[in-house]
Amino acid sequence: MSVATTAAPVRKARAGHPFVILLVAAALAALFTMLLAPAGPAHAAAYRYWGYYQLKDGAWAFASKGPAELTPKDGSVDGWRFAVTGASKDVRDPRATPSFGEICGDTAAVDGKKRVGVVIDYGRPADGSAGAKPPAAVAECAQVDEAAHGDEVLASVADVRAQKGLVCAINAYPAQGCGEEVKDVSAAAKKPDTLVQLTVAGKAASTPAPSTDATSTATSTATSTAGAVPSSSPSSDNASVQAGASQDRSDEGSGTGTGTWVGVGVVILAVLAVGAVALRRRQQP
Repeated sequence: MSVATTAAPVRKARAGHPFVILLVAAALAALFTMLLAPAGPAHAAAYRYWGYYQLKDGAWAFASKGPAELTPKDGSVDGWRFAVTGASKDVRDPRATPSFGEICGDTAAVDGKKRVGVVIDYGRPADGSAGAKPPAAVAECAQVDEAAHGDEVLASVADVRAQKGLVCAINAYPAQGCGEEVKDVSAAAKKPDTLVQLTVAGKAASTPAPSTDATSTATSTATSTAGAVPSSSPSSDNASVQAGASQDRSDEGSGTGTGTWVGVGVVILAVLAVGAVALRRRQQP
């Protein structure tokens, strides 16, 4: 007599399907972690250019807009400083702060015109390109139409070389270049400022000139002798270089920090560990 036998069904492990799902889930988790994680700090670029300032309450304030977008008032003082500037904390102010009276006190008022003091600081040799010899800092009283913008005020007392809306040089300084990036800032360019003797055209004056530069702790005296006014500044597109350097002329940049990648790794390992346990249980008869 034959005995009918039935073979026990063989249970096949379906490892591939759930494992693929787990891998996809891990990848998605990592992607979301990278997208939602805050950007890490990036190195801020430095630029060599003319910064534009206004004198407010005896201290220099970095201009929020370009000179073609600002209209200085009668009795105000504009400032220009040539320097290598990176993050906003490294902004370099003009190294003297003469008052409006010291610059324009001997200039008679005229109907339909305004008087604006203009301070031009060519910076230090370290601020310029190799071999550059910056002229001495100067100041002059500009007398222009009441509606004149900052760039017109500057052009009334100095020759300006501009390119694509950006003032590259004033009175031929610097001789070349226009707001170029500086990849390696020298140690000399990073040193704190010291105040300078200021030449005020056509007038003698002496005043304390404290610098508001974040890196400068010295105080200066503005001493005048007659002299001409050379100057150079970023033009109406002041923001294109000033914001680019500082921005923001800014200390933050895009990128994924080390902490983010550690978090991604932890998420992936956790998901894979759970998947391995689930897979082992499915394979057991």
